[in-house]
Amino acid sequence: MPILYNSEKRIFTLNTKSSTYQFQADSYGYLIHFYYGRKTDGLMDWTIYLNEHGFSCNPYEAKNNREYSLEYLPQEFPFQGNGDFKSPLFIVRDKDGVYDCDLKYKDYEIIKGKYSLSGLPAVYSENDNDNAETLKIFLEDKRLNIQVTLLYGVLPEIDIITRSAIIKNNSNEIITIEKFQTSCLDFTHGDFDAITFYGRHTMERQFNRHELHHGSYIIESRRGMSSHQYNPFVILAEHSTNEMYGRCWGMQFVYSGGFKAEFELDQYNQTRFQIGLSDEKFSYPLKSSEELVAPEVILSFSNEGLNKLSKNFHKCIKNNICRGFWKNKLRPVILNSWEALYFDFNGSDIIKIAEQARNLGVDMLVLDDGWFINRSDDNRALGDWIPDEEKLGSSLKNLINKINEIGLKFGIWIEPEMISENSNLFKKYSDWAFIIPKKDPVLGRNQLVLDFSRKEVRDYIFNCICSLLDYGNIEYIKWDYNRAISDVFSYTTDNQGKVLYDYILGLYELLEKIIKRYPTLLIEGCAGGGGRFDAGMLYYTPQIWCSDNTDALDRLYIHYGTSFGYPQCVISAHVSSCPNHQTGRITPLKTRGIVSMTGAFGYELNINKLSESEKAEIKEQIKVYKENQEIITNGNYYRLSNPYNEKFFAWEYVSYDEKEVILNAVIQERHGNMPIYYVTLQKLTSGAFYKEIKSGKIYAANALMDYGFPLPQQLEDYQSYSYRFEKL
Repeated sequence: MPILYNSEKRIFTLNTKSSTYQFQADSYGYLIHFYYGRKTDGLMDWTIYLNEHGFSCNPYEAKNNREYSLEYLPQEFPFQGNGDFKSPLFIVRDKDGVYDCDLKYKDYEIIKGKYSLSGLPAVYSENDNDNAETLKIFLEDKRLNIQVTLLYGVLPEIDIITRSAIIKNNSNEIITIEKFQTSCLDFTHGDFDAITFYGRHTMERQFNRHELHHGSYIIESRRGMSSHQYNPFVILAEHSTNEMYGRCWGMQFVYSGGFKAEFELDQYNQTRFQIGLSDEKFSYPLKSSEELVAPEVILSFSNEGLNKLSKNFHKCIKNNICRGFWKNKLRPVILNSWEALYFDFNGSDIIKIAEQARNLGVDMLVLDDGWFINRSDDNRALGDWIPDEEKLGSSLKNLINKINEIGLKFGIWIEPEMISENSNLFKKYSDWAFIIPKKDPVLGRNQLVLDFSRKEVRDYIFNCICSLLDYGNIEYIKWDYNRAISDVFSYTTDNQGKVLYDYILGLYELLEKIIKRYPTLLIEGCAGGGGRFDAGMLYYTPQIWCSDNTDALDRLYIHYGTSFGYPQCVISAHVSSCPNHQTGRITPLKTRGIVSMTGAFGYELNINKLSESEKAEIKEQIKVYKENQEIITNGNYYRLSNPYNEKFFAWEYVSYDEKEVILNAVIQERHGNMPIYYVTLQKLTSGAFYKEIKSGKIYAANALMDYGFPLPQQLEDYQSYSYRFEKL
């Protein structure tokens, strides 16, 4: 059984295929964490060793039992007010302004299937074969008369455990939640590294690993979005852990707003690892009978290194976060108009690139920014979602029909959460934007953010989007979001500390309505590229534009970091022109193609300006991609080198039956008289033989996995290689 309960000792055990998670509701009513690691049997209350520590506080019930202190006991849901001075998950303030609570165990419930969350995305289980179960733990504070329900979801077949929490105010007084994180893991001992993914616009999710020292290490987004700067996916790993060996634990926050992840090594060499909502600008009042839900955290453990941990999260995202019509479908090859034409286009230009794109094998043309009235640059007109028929040379419907007649699907760019001061919408409803009264607003990209915590704003935007989608056969939208939230003020609440949380719930509600009305619509998420690349958005948008940086070499690092928590099928990557528009770098078209064939593949250039040889190469790229798309989308992905430490980056796709393998590699540096690089493949069938398709050569699987495959030298910068192997 996935969830077991020992009634004598009140110990709860959560089992997946390869891991065990165990904790206890002890005799004082506190939840004490025992274990999360390799699957095992038995009770592990022996892992707790009590010893008196000076200057450690004791709960009142313990009285003279000075060996019992929550300052050094590992906890499931640490809260402020229990004598533990490490960072808590939960802080509450009562009507008198007192910061304190004392949550005690009350009861539990085990139910079949995976829980869902009201208004928030969450991992789901669609069939009984998942063997999913839910554990509910009920805690209460009698003084405050509040209840906290801890939710644990167990998906044993994919080695995933999820956590969430719901607080309910059962009193007649208002209480205010000042911090409400979702999940923590407490370790009584161990030497660990924190692995996080930092970045900036056009260089998102850069791999960062460092040893934990005494004190706290925190990454956080205070921007109202998950952000380019930090990603809400974090890993705790033992020092010796590498791709294929060692223990590591991952937490992925299923939320698209501000977050905080914390690593803390205390005075007793104990480690606390936690993640949840950012408490920046968060102060959420709960009236009598009201509830607040903590966004979900996905947890997984691996004792087989980082690649196994990634594999667990990849399966969960692909099969239990992504939903709907496009969940398991191969995505169309796209040509996006942005880097091809920017704002400088008319309807005739769009038709010309569509005709050429179809000849090369492209499936869909996406009309990016600049298609609506008064939108000649990025300083105006956001909010006025009316097609510019003069610029398009016809109605939008007629343009769509022409594109469809050529043989392409049609998609379009929108930025629904934003508004320009220079717009008709702002002139009519300036109070719909986040602007603090009597203060000039902080601008980002010369635009403001609409207050999606307000229903009338969401309803207006919903109607605008429906009117647009009903113009014609629009099968795809690129949903952009091009600034962070700085001035938080809503005219419809008396407490601004709840606005950012309510904003994200409003966004999710709008997306859910659109998906239900247009179930076959493919939505690609975007926030200046990868500024909102998180599991929460993937619940609604099954692919996300990975970065506004289309440079092939920079993308190696971006894709590398992204791959630790997210599968290839959700990464949108396009081939662009050279010199690259973001870096000025010149890379071979072949290399740009191989790097971009990581999931949702496409192009971001003006095909009509290419030579005939370049067009022929693109046609061949699309042909090869479509031949390999199934294994790229649904196969297992392996990182074969670290681009930060080596002169090349190599990666591999292996089909689930291990019959097909794709090996890709890019040489990052070129020097005189260079050594030969060997790439060691992973997860082939031991003892089998594999044929490389182009050369016809036969290779022993064990030799490829032990000795490695040599990359030939070529005298050109940024050379790339792609090999396809089939098992004999």
